[in-house]
Amino acid sequence: MKLSHLLAWRLHLLVVIVSLVSEAIGIIKIPLGPGTLLLLPLFYAFILGVLLNPHLFSGTQRFLPERISDAATPLILISIMPFIARFGSTIGPAIDQIISAGPALILQELGNLGTMLVALPVAVVVLKMGREAIGATYSIAREPNIAIISDKYGLKGPEGIGVMGVYVVGTMFGTLWFALMAGYLASLGWFDPRALAMACGVGSGSMVAACSGALAGVVPELADDLLAFAGASNLLTYATGLYVSLFIALPVAEWLYRRLSGRGKRRSTGHDGAASDETLVEDGAELTTEERPEANLGKTAAVLAIACAVGWVVNTINGASLIDALPGMLILYAMTLLGLVVTRLAPFYLPGVAWVSLISIVMTLPFFPGSAWMVEQLAAVNFLAIVTPVLAYAGLALSQREFIMFRRTGWKLIVVSLLVFTGTYIGSAFVAQMLL
Repeated sequence: MKLSHLLAWRLHLLVVIVSLVSEAIGIIKIPLGPGTLLLLPLFYAFILGVLLNPHLFSGTQRFLPERISDAATPLILISIMPFIARFGSTIGPAIDQIISAGPALILQELGNLGTMLVALPVAVVVLKMGREAIGATYSIAREPNIAIISDKYGLKGPEGIGVMGVYVVGTMFGTLWFALMAGYLASLGWFDPRALAMACGVGSGSMVAACSGALAGVVPELADDLLAFAGASNLLTYATGLYVSLFIALPVAEWLYRRLSGRGKRRSTGHDGAASDETLVEDGAELTTEERPEANLGKTAAVLAIACAVGWVVNTINGASLIDALPGMLILYAMTLLGLVVTRLAPFYLPGVAWVSLISIVMTLPFFPGSAWMVEQLAAVNFLAIVTPVLAYAGLALSQREFIMFRRTGWKLIVVSLLVFTGTYIGSAFVAQMLL
């Protein structure tokens, strides 16, 4: 559906305002028992986007027609690509540290499979959830995991509802839950504290801080070592987690869902193996997906420029000034576009998020020409600020169908989310324990 220039700019301006407000609020820390509840700008942006969504309140339609909500959908995937590039750019400079890490640190990432082994059977067999169980249980639902679901299924389908539901629950309660689990398991003495510290790394930055802090409180004599293990594990999770989720966890979740539910999936794909303008048919319902970004590079380049401009403006609150951040944003734009070009031209198919991540990693490796300068310029772009607009677009893009689906499964997603966090943490700790 095409949008007039006036309505398109109204959408982008609204996202800028919502994101700036969210960034200005900043991180709110609420002490709660032994941990702290952290509310991040990403969370505010998503909630504000939902509250402004014309499909939620009819009064909103007077200044935000439903066409704006429809137009926000393809922007989710395109606008998250620069974040994936920024995310990859943190891995290249640390490649020596990653290589020198022991096998326990690297292979404990496979413990993330505990996520679906614990949560998916409960979601499908006990709670009778549909395909939203796949998005909800294949990962711990941090930003790169949202990007994978957005790229493969779109965020408007059941898989998108699942991953976004767990994301919201994790943003609100994940930090506290990780702190509680870490402290309790450490007090039991079943695991080596170092294994528990490595398992802390599977979460977001706030989860890592709360989790490792709780461990340090239980075993103060090992505090420095535990914090170092947690930090290294988190770095490796960002380095390998995207690929473990994409090539192992998600296919296993699909396979396990089909076995548990007895439901099939019929999927038509383009000649290159990529899902283009396609239809998924399940239980008699048809779900259409959007055109993939690499299918029309000219159009994508223009939309990507707007998305980068939005992130560039939002970055001024908790990042750097427009002048200081301009080179870094241009680098992210170039990395993203190059990754999409490779996606289009590669003789075999990988999702765009994987290629963008690989390109950014390679371009920031120490031996890559000009990498030191690029890393210096990218430091002016706040890691999380540029993903805040993505969540604003996601909130605005929800349709009436998604709201109905979320109302039907909302309480189930809370239960599943807590199982996801528990399975991820214990699974990673178990693998690390075996390898130590």
